[in-house]
Amino acid sequence: MGPTMGRVLGNLIAGALMSILAPSVTGHAQVGYDRPGGDYTSFVQRSGDPAQCAARCERDARCRAWAFSYPATENANAVCWLKSRVTARVPTTCCVSGVRGAGVIEPQTGPFEFSIDRVGGDYRHFDIPADPSGKTCQVACEAEEGCRAWTYLRPGYGQASAACYLKDRITRPQRRPCCISGVIR
Repeated sequence: MGPTMGRVLGNLIAGALMSILAPSVTGHAQVGYDRPGGDYTSFVQRSGDPAQCAARCERDARCRAWAFSYPATENANAVCWLKSRVTARVPTTCCVSGVRGAGVIEPQTGPFEFSIDRVGGDYRHFDIPADPSGKTCQVACEAEEGCRAWTYLRPGYGQASAACYLKDRITRPQRRPCCISGVIR
C-alpha cells in the first residue's frame, strides 16, 4: 500500500471513529415546548425534574425524543413521555421537550432565572395564580420597597397552588425545577 492510499485509509478510519465517538446533538431541549405524538411510554416523574426525563431518554435505545410536563399543568403529577420519533415542537407553557442528545436548556431571558430557587431571605409569601413565566411574582417584588429578590414556586411542588416568595436579601441560587427566581437591582 502506497503513502497516498495509507493517508486516505487513515482519514476514513479517523472520520468513522469521530462519528461513533462524538456526541450527537441534533437539537435543543427547551422550556415552553411540547412534542405531541410518537409516545411509546409515559411515567410519573416523582422528582419533578425535566433533566431526569432527558436522562431517561438517553439511557433507552428506542428513545428519539421526550416531553415533560410540570406537575399541576396537564396532570396532577409531573409526567415524562418517551418518544420513538422526533416530532415537531409546539409552543405551550406546560412542558419541556427535546431530542436525544440535547439535554435541557433553560431560557436565559433577562431577569428570570428558570429552575432556580433562592432559598432564605423570605419576608413574605402568598399564593398566586399559576404563571409559567414567573412575571407576576417579579412585578410583586418590584412594587415593594424592601424586596431584593423573589422566587416563584410552580404549582404541584410542595403545595397545590403557585406561590410567590419575596426576599429582603439576595441569596445563593440553587438549581431546582420547582422554581423561577429573580433579583431586583
